[in-house]
Amino acid sequence: MIDVTQPEVAFAVQMVRQAAQLAQRVQSGMALQNLTKSDFSPVTVADYAVQALLGHAMETQFPEAVLVGEENSSALYTEAGTQMREVVTQFVGRMVEGATEEQVCQWIDRGTAAPTERFWVLDPVDGTKGYLRGGQYAVALALVENGEVILGALGCPNLGENCAPELLGLGALLIAKRGEGAFCTTLSVEEPFRPIQVSDCDNIQQARILRSVESGHTNANQIDQIAQTLQIEAEPILMDSQAKYATLAGGNGELLFRLLSPAQPDYREKIWDQAAGALILEEAGGKITDLHGAPLDFSQGRLLANNTGVFASNGILHDAGLDAIAKVCFAE
Repeated sequence: MIDVTQPEVAFAVQMVRQAAQLAQRVQSGMALQNLTKSDFSPVTVADYAVQALLGHAMETQFPEAVLVGEENSSALYTEAGTQMREVVTQFVGRMVEGATEEQVCQWIDRGTAAPTERFWVLDPVDGTKGYLRGGQYAVALALVENGEVILGALGCPNLGENCAPELLGLGALLIAKRGEGAFCTTLSVEEPFRPIQVSDCDNIQQARILRSVESGHTNANQIDQIAQTLQIEAEPILMDSQAKYATLAGGNGELLFRLLSPAQPDYREKIWDQAAGALILEEAGGKITDLHGAPLDFSQGRLLANNTGVFASNGILHDAGLDAIAKVCFAE
């Protein structure tokens, strides 16, 4: 059993729980406002508020630690961002008494640091579009050391028991430390952690593919071809974000493909989109590689620059999945 009293583990558990609850409060407490980043993905109040909350907590508890986060405050200083900045500060101020707009932006920008030999990486609201539509999303926090993820935590407010994708569930909080297993508890109620394990399915035709509702960052047609190549009969499970890794780690699916979008053939994954979920899946007995079978390399800065796409599985079916990827995606 993982020692949840160890300082960095306790920090990850506490902050992911608080951050996920903050995201829920934002969602229920306001009509969602959003700005648009350069890649046209929505940025919500929750993205900024969660990163500010983590930045403040890290400044207080681990002042020397490096935080690499998805967001920065630049858009909040534009004319269009003025109201957003005020609203973000209001939500953060309910958890950090006396927080000012200037402090909140400073806490957000703590996440603009460059990766070092040892750093934390945060995706404040992974699956923003799922968050906006009331679907699955996750707060993802991980600790990386010498290019390897050594600690990962996910807060998934809309997962059900055993990390099943049930929107009316109590939510899931997952934690994993390298070499010590993966564990889960409910997000909304503080209960003891229990170990989780991937599915033992060894029949590829019965494998359940976890597919994104948002298909802009993958190749949906090739996923269909892979399913046909493997003669998969099970219906796919549609959901957003690293909550898919939680569901896979909990035994509620077997395969997850992150292929290259035809619109972005040279795309490389952001580290915050993979770090926490990857470790949790591995520690639950699963396997994750790129599309060529290479391990994910977190030593290359903010991108998985040495990797092409992502393929995750329950481990048992990984070789079969890689064979199908090779035939569909890389056949000459």
